[in-house]
Amino acid sequence: MKFLHTADWHIGRRLHGYDLSAEQADALRKLEKTAIDEKVDAIVIAGDIYDRGMPSEDSVRMVNGMLKKLNLEDNFPLLAISGNHDSAERLSTGSEWFEETSFYLHTKIEQAIEPIEMSGVQFFLMPYFEIGEARRFLEDETLKSADQCVRRIVSLMKEHFKKGCRHVLVGHFFAVGSLKTDSETQSEVGGLDAVGTDELDCFDYVALGHLHQHHASRSERVKYSGSLLKYSVSETSDQKGVYIVDTDSETIDYRPLSPLNDVRVVKGRFEDLIKPENYRQIPNDDYVAVELEDRIPIIDVMNRLKKCYPRIIELRRANGRVNREKSGLKNFEKLSEMDLFKMFYKDAVGDDPDEEQCEMMERALQTVKNGGKIQ
Repeated sequence: MKFLHTADWHIGRRLHGYDLSAEQADALRKLEKTAIDEKVDAIVIAGDIYDRGMPSEDSVRMVNGMLKKLNLEDNFPLLAISGNHDSAERLSTGSEWFEETSFYLHTKIEQAIEPIEMSGVQFFLMPYFEIGEARRFLEDETLKSADQCVRRIVSLMKEHFKKGCRHVLVGHFFAVGSLKTDSETQSEVGGLDAVGTDELDCFDYVALGHLHQHHASRSERVKYSGSLLKYSVSETSDQKGVYIVDTDSETIDYRPLSPLNDVRVVKGRFEDLIKPENYRQIPNDDYVAVELEDRIPIIDVMNRLKKCYPRIIELRRANGRVNREKSGLKNFEKLSEMDLFKMFYKDAVGDDPDEEQCEMMERALQTVKNGGKIQ
């Protein structure tokens, strides 16, 4: 059997205030095309379909549209779970009749024990859970960690293992030894840090969601698909995509998905960054984090950079910033209004104001001092 492993769509997420709906819709279309081109037998979605528990109408419309397309039009069986960003209650609405079209959506921990079997593979769908929920289900108040809970749940799953079948676990948690990025939430499963992977050796493949880098896990069989898009500057060097898992040939291949608009970092001195031959190499619709190598203050730096890079999401000083004394501006507050004007003008335009411009500023300053209004 061949299936596609994806997770962490985070539909509805914004990037530093920018709406990502166009990029998300494009990525979902490319995911669909990959599934069709690879002729997969099913699609696994390992949680965090939405970015928040109460998604917007547009987000719901996008998710429902894609799930309908994949399941009802393309006829792919879907195996999905809820993640920590999803509202299990809201996401599960309608799940009672989803199975009629081979859409298996598990949002409750008790659903994890019974496998979904297709083409000689048993899928165990374990949604994100809180410790209290696991204690109630397992009837054990002594459980104190996510790792303890997962071990108990896996032991129950193993009782349903069918001889001759492959076994796949779909989950949403932080596995021991995995790597994090800035865009992942600080809250882990059960509020604790990690789940051990030794107990997962009984599975032929573990399809995880929660971490946004597809290479976050060092295990050969425990894999994160990574997020649908780059959701933070810490992910600029990542390649987003999906895993294609073939249980017959026992191969696990990563298929990249090229973004509609990329997230990138540009680094350099201000005078170089604003040169046309440099900034024109960056598409206008890409999201840009600027690392400025200059240490001296630059007047109106963000607005001036935005003229070259319209979608700046972050501005950082790569080498720090000199203090006022070192920059020669320790007497900054003692400068006259005209001196400040001339300094600002030269910094903004790159040349000194001419005599007429200085006279205009003098008249304007005098008008303001006399309580009048500048016409």
